[in-house]
Amino acid sequence: MAQPRLLIMGAPGAGKGTQSAKITEEFDIDHITTGDALRSNKEMDISEMDTEYDTPGEYMDQGELVPDEVVNAIVDEALSQADGFVLDGYPRNQEQAEELEDMTDLDLVLMLDVSEDELVHRLTGRRLDPETGDIYHVEYNPPEDPEIEERLEQREDDTEETVKERLSVYQENTEPVIDHYEEAGLLERVDGEQVPDEVWEDVKATVEDTI
Repeated sequence: MAQPRLLIMGAPGAGKGTQSAKITEEFDIDHITTGDALRSNKEMDISEMDTEYDTPGEYMDQGELVPDEVVNAIVDEALSQADGFVLDGYPRNQEQAEELEDMTDLDLVLMLDVSEDELVHRLTGRRLDPETGDIYHVEYNPPEDPEIEERLEQREDDTEETVKERLSVYQENTEPVIDHYEEAGLLERVDGEQVPDEVWEDVKATVEDTI
């Protein structure tokens, strides 16, 4: 079986991380996220680019956004080292989607469809354990230990107001990307509101049908 080249899309809280982990294990391919790719290439020499710093790590150390052209180069490098992959978190806009076409040919774009109400419910219910960094959910994944439950905190970016703003920004930036892949005949939608195991069955079947 050929190693697929996949892109997984979905709003924050849609379950991309959960499904990507299952995809990488089932199909023996790399999980490439922009965050991991940036961390793996912090010392990459970008001095030839017309950028403020000479490495991506310097942007990260300063808490600044890494410019698109640097992110593009890092994703390109990560893809070139993978026989098969599931790409998660890139492209975030139409310009990046066009850049990606120059880097590789995708076999399939998976879109996890989840309603805004459900996304808000999932994200606002998340809680952080400040001592361990573990993430729980008040409904779907509460801690068994009452002591842990006592110290859980809601992160600032998980409040309802912030979540709705994040979803609005995602929608605005990503809608053209979804349209782009739909028109190209690469996009397959999966109902992301099912329980994770049912989502996985649909995801797996869709990938297998493609490859």
